[in-house]
Amino acid sequence: MKMDIPRILITAGKSGTGKTMVTCGILEVLKRKGFQITAYKCGPDYIDPMFHREVLGIPGYNLDIFLCGRRMMRELLFCHSISGKGISEKKISGAEQGADHRISVIEGVMGYYDGLGGISYKASTYDVADATDTPSVMVVNCKGASVSLIPYIQGFLKYQDEKAENSHIQGVILNRISPAMYERLKALVENETSVRVYGYVPDIKDFRFESRYLGLKMPEEVEEIKEKLKKLGELLEESLDIDGLVKLAGSAPPLQTDGEGICSRRKSSVGKDSKAGKDEVISIREWTQDSLRIGVAMDEAFCFIYQDNLNILEGMGAEIIPFSPLHDAELPDRLDGIIFYGGYPELHAKKLSENQSMRKQIKQAVSEGMPCIAECGGFMFLMESIRDERGTAYPMCGVFGGESFPTSSLRRFGYVTLRGGKVFGRKDAGDILAHEFHYCDSERCGESFVAKKPLSDREWKCMISTDTILAGYPHIHYAGSPKVAEAFLDACSDYRRKKQGKVRVR
Repeated sequence: MKMDIPRILITAGKSGTGKTMVTCGILEVLKRKGFQITAYKCGPDYIDPMFHREVLGIPGYNLDIFLCGRRMMRELLFCHSISGKGISEKKISGAEQGADHRISVIEGVMGYYDGLGGISYKASTYDVADATDTPSVMVVNCKGASVSLIPYIQGFLKYQDEKAENSHIQGVILNRISPAMYERLKALVENETSVRVYGYVPDIKDFRFESRYLGLKMPEEVEEIKEKLKKLGELLEESLDIDGLVKLAGSAPPLQTDGEGICSRRKSSVGKDSKAGKDEVISIREWTQDSLRIGVAMDEAFCFIYQDNLNILEGMGAEIIPFSPLHDAELPDRLDGIIFYGGYPELHAKKLSENQSMRKQIKQAVSEGMPCIAECGGFMFLMESIRDERGTAYPMCGVFGGESFPTSSLRRFGYVTLRGGKVFGRKDAGDILAHEFHYCDSERCGESFVAKKPLSDREWKCMISTDTILAGYPHIHYAGSPKVAEAFLDACSDYRRKKQGKVRVR
């Protein structure tokens, strides 16, 4: 299937250049103009899509070549961009009726060519742009530079190929520059390079987002976030060539896919790119006539959730039941399985610990055989305790032994391949593609899998895996590792049958 999908990618030469700020400002302007928008983030990052959601009021999605493979990543982009699930519900009226106001906006990660292991462009923002043939616009920090920006831009254009167009960079946005200097630099850049300048951003300190660890603080932690985003949109509507950016997005070639779209709520097939580069399609069957009820922890402490993971589980026959370990006293009724994704439980350790009824119910449910997935922050929550930066230990669920404690630096960071283990008792899970990012650690991280770093000899043991539990620090995207989701729901089906006194015939 081939379809015109207007799309544009916002990138930069390095982190901290203003990608998220510019992307959020563009989204705000497009929303105000009545566009149907789908927003994406390159790579495994959870927080930037939250900022996109804060602007649009809809889920943000990830495009990750390592976790999902090139084919499946294109499938995700295609599916979300046309399905309407990631599209603003704002109605277009008057003269705008009948016009094509659909647009997909992709925010890059790190520097444009920064990829695997810090030594390759593979799985970089450039790799995403190349795999999806998406025109890219680079945000350039002009603070303390003028003419030197020309060779800087030229270097990005010709790094991979002397033909500048093969970089997919077709424009730049000049950041942290005065209006007067902008007019002179704009003419210089357009005369000396092959790219167009799509406007500028003045040096505005009020719109810089604070960081925690190596990522941004949560949107809800930014004071008056909605008002700031509104003012940012008003500013960029005046200083950026929004019409030009929309036209550039519309120039993107048709996007082709051979799948049916894994984002739909109907039963479907899910695929991944195998190590050999061949497409492996895994047929998903319906386990039960009624949807399996899967409780998913969702609140301020547990918010690192790939929307695609929820969509895929729903497509396989699950009903997602949100609950809050922070605010709810009890688990939802009639659960067939439970999931704790990542977040910042260490920032809410006292309140989580005080919710004794919830902790007790969780431990009892998992101990009695309810299938459970726990990733990173969720894994920490199921330990005996979480120790905060002041040294105070707060009791947690006690499903696993050990304690989570803060570290002074990242111990394990980046993409990994999980090998050698079983998933919910299945032997056919194969390699699992995952990602780690945490400033907390434990002396009991599990030994069911070996985590292998790409382009490196480094490896370590991790994960706790039984017939009913998969837990550890790595994060998993089901679009690239669908057998994890399949095995989990299979275990949930067995659990339901056991509760109902039914014997499963395999």
